[in-house]
Amino acid sequence: MRANLRHERLLDLLETSGPVDVATLARLLDVSDATIRRDLSALEDTGRLRRLRGGAAPALEREAPFERVATQNPLEKRAIAEHAASLVPDGSVVLLDIGTTTSLVARFLRGRTVTVITSSLAVYDELRDDPVVDLMLLGGLVRTNYHSMVGFLTEQAIAQVQADLLFLGTSGVRTDGSVFDTTAVEVPVKKAMLQVADRVVLLADHTKLPGGGYARVCGPDRYDLLVTDRELDDETASTLAECSVEVDVARPLTPARTGSDPYDLQGDS
Repeated sequence: MRANLRHERLLDLLETSGPVDVATLARLLDVSDATIRRDLSALEDTGRLRRLRGGAAPALEREAPFERVATQNPLEKRAIAEHAASLVPDGSVVLLDIGTTTSLVARFLRGRTVTVITSSLAVYDELRDDPVVDLMLLGGLVRTNYHSMVGFLTEQAIAQVQADLLFLGTSGVRTDGSVFDTTAVEVPVKKAMLQVADRVVLLADHTKLPGGGYARVCGPDRYDLLVTDRELDDETASTLAECSVEVDVARPLTPARTGSDPYDLQGDS
């Protein structure tokens, strides 16, 4: 990959995931740690990122908009979402976290006899005209950038419900199994959701294993299953096994099988 293209990809990763360490960037861009360090120095000199000890962060602390994040790894997210939806028995009460993958889970739940509770306006948009799904939108302060509801009203509303399943999103998972997020205001909502779910399923594509984020949500003792799109590294796999966390690998379909738009579900059963 040419240096200029690699730099743009590196900056995209930082904007999407927040602070990322050198080893993770090297793995995702398929180059050496030394190359990444040179890239970071060059980009820091032009003010396009901030160097951190062992990694880097976006030049400005801002969250990438939902629409941009949705274009990242669409095939992988679709595979994860479809597999996640297949885990939901009819009649279940499902709590859906915010995020681009959870909004796809909602799409795969259309027409199902389930109750969906969510703080995600993207999930609401997917299901608001479905005559079968019972949909509950949690109140709160609207975060327009990421189509979500946050704040004390959201947290209080969550405390009034109980869910069979929670599908939890994340900005990154450390090798010790800890779940992190890049947006501090979302963390209390996620923690409230963890308190009211009988079973927790973490959704994370391979770019988040390990991934970014600076605000800790929970440890591996708080979720039961991880759904991802590739086999885990040995250290993470061993840690999750020790914590009795199951791992399901959902294999992405190729673009030829899914059509030109991997988010287009027309023709799916």
